[in-house]
Amino acid sequence: MTAFARTLSGVFRGETSKPNSAWRQSLALIGLCWTAILLLFWQDAADMVVIWWSSSTFNHCLLILPILIWLVMIRKEELAQLSPSAWWPPLIYVAAGSFGWLLGDAAGVGLARQLGLIMMLQGTAAMLLGANVTRGLLFPLFYMLFLLPFGEEAVPALQMVTADMCMFLLTLFGVPAHIEGIFISTPAGLFRVAEACSGVKFLIAMTALGALISNLCFTGWKRRILFMAACFIVPVIANGLRAFATIYVAEFRGIESAAGFDHIFYGWIFFGIVIAVIIGGAWRYFDKSPDAPAFDPALLQGGVPFTAPVKAALAALAFAIAAPALWSAAIAAQVSPLPGNIKLPRPAGWQIVGHQSGLHWSPRFDGASHIVYARYRNAAGDEVDFFAALYDRQGEGREIIGYGQGAVDPDGGWSWVEDITAPKGAKAEKIMGSGGAMRDVVSYYRTAGVTSGSGSRIKLATMKARLLGGEQQAAAILLSAPYKGKLSQRGAINSFAKDLGNIDKVADQMMGVR
Repeated sequence: MTAFARTLSGVFRGETSKPNSAWRQSLALIGLCWTAILLLFWQDAADMVVIWWSSSTFNHCLLILPILIWLVMIRKEELAQLSPSAWWPPLIYVAAGSFGWLLGDAAGVGLARQLGLIMMLQGTAAMLLGANVTRGLLFPLFYMLFLLPFGEEAVPALQMVTADMCMFLLTLFGVPAHIEGIFISTPAGLFRVAEACSGVKFLIAMTALGALISNLCFTGWKRRILFMAACFIVPVIANGLRAFATIYVAEFRGIESAAGFDHIFYGWIFFGIVIAVIIGGAWRYFDKSPDAPAFDPALLQGGVPFTAPVKAALAALAFAIAAPALWSAAIAAQVSPLPGNIKLPRPAGWQIVGHQSGLHWSPRFDGASHIVYARYRNAAGDEVDFFAALYDRQGEGREIIGYGQGAVDPDGGWSWVEDITAPKGAKAEKIMGSGGAMRDVVSYYRTAGVTSGSGSRIKLATMKARLLGGEQQAAAILLSAPYKGKLSQRGAINSFAKDLGNIDKVADQMMGVR
C-alpha cells in the first residue's frame, strides 16, 4: 500500500512535470503517515497479507496492489495539472475508520479492524491531497477496498442456493433426488454441497474484476450497474450448473468420473468460460475509449473549501488514529482469569460414561483456554454429549462466535443440515456426518452476563465488555445427542438440560465468574 504513495511521487518526475514543492510535501507526508499507520496496526496488515497468500479464496488480492499502482500511473498526466492541499472533511472518514477498528477489536471481528485500517489509509491520503486531487484519484482510492478479504460470510447462503439449483435441474432432467439441507441423495450416492462448491471464490474475484472493467470500459452508471449485476448473477448461476453437471455425470459414469470431471472443468475451464461469457456479452456496450483520459483536470481546478494547515491536519490525524488503539491496549491489559481446575457439572440422575462406537463429534472453538467434553447417561439409557469451550478473553483467532466456529467444524466430518426449534436463550441445529449419521445440537453462548444463541447478541455483549472494561470471560456450552436410526433424541437433550439447571449458573461456575 505504501507503493501507492511512492507511485504518486512519480507523477512529478521526468517528463510529466517539473518538481512541485506542494506535491513533494504532500506525498512525503502521505508516505510517513501510511508507514506510521501500518506500524501501529501491523498485526491487522500482516493478517491480511497472510490471508492473501494462504487462502485460495483471496489469492486475487495479491494482484490488487499492482492494479492500484497502474491505476495511478494512467492518471499521472492529469494529476500533474492539479495542486494538492490539505483539507478537513476526510478527517470524519478517518475517525469513522478508527472507531470502526475499535468496534471490530472489541467484538473480535478481524474484518472490521481491517476495514478500519483501509479507511484510515484512504482518508489520510484524501486529507493531505485535497478535494481536487482526491476526485481525480477517487476510483483508485475506492478500489483499495478490494484489498479486504471479505465475502466468505456468504458461503452458507451460496451453498443453499447451489443445492436448490441442483435439485431444480435434477428434477427437470428426470433424475430422482432428495435434498436435506446441503445434502442431495440420488441413485448414484449422497452428495454434499461443500464450502468449496459454493462458488464464493470465483464470485469474490469476479466482483473485483467487474468493478475494474466497469470503471475502465463504461462511462454511464446505468451500464456499470448492469454489468456489475451480471458479474454477480452469472457466476452464481454458472456454479449451480457446474454442481448439477457433476451430479448428472455421476448418474451415468460413476462418482469417481464425476469427481475427475468436476476437478478439471472447475479448475481449468469454468473460470475462463464464465469470464469470457460476461465480457463477451458486454463487449458491444463498452462506450469508453481505451485512450480516453481517466478524468478531465479542467473540471477539477476550482478552489478547495475547508483547507487545513498542514501541522493542524497532522495533529488531528494522529489523535483520531492513535486514540482508539491506545484505549484498546488499556482494556486488554485487564486480567480476567479462569479457574485453574474446570469441573464438569453433575446433574442428578446422570452419570459420565465412556464414548461409544460411532462417528465422533467434535465442535470447533479455536483458541479456547479450556475445552471439556463428556458423555452422560441416565437410568433410562438416554445419552447426551456435553461440550464446553471456555475463554479467559477473546481476540483475533480466538473468538467464541465466528466463521467456522461452533457445532460444525468445516474441516471435520460433520455438516450443517438445518436450524431446528431452540429453547429460550439458545440455538439448535441438525447436523449430518459422513455415512448419513445425524445428531441434534443445542448451543448456549455466555459472556458479560448475557446468555444467547444469537451470534449478534453475543458479539454486542463482547463489544460492550471490551469497550467499557467489563468481564472478559466467555463460554460456549453445547448439548448434543446422536439419532437412533432415524429418530431424533431431542427429548434426551431437553431432559438433560432440565436436570442440569440454570445454564447461566453452570457457565458462570465453570468460568469462575461471581
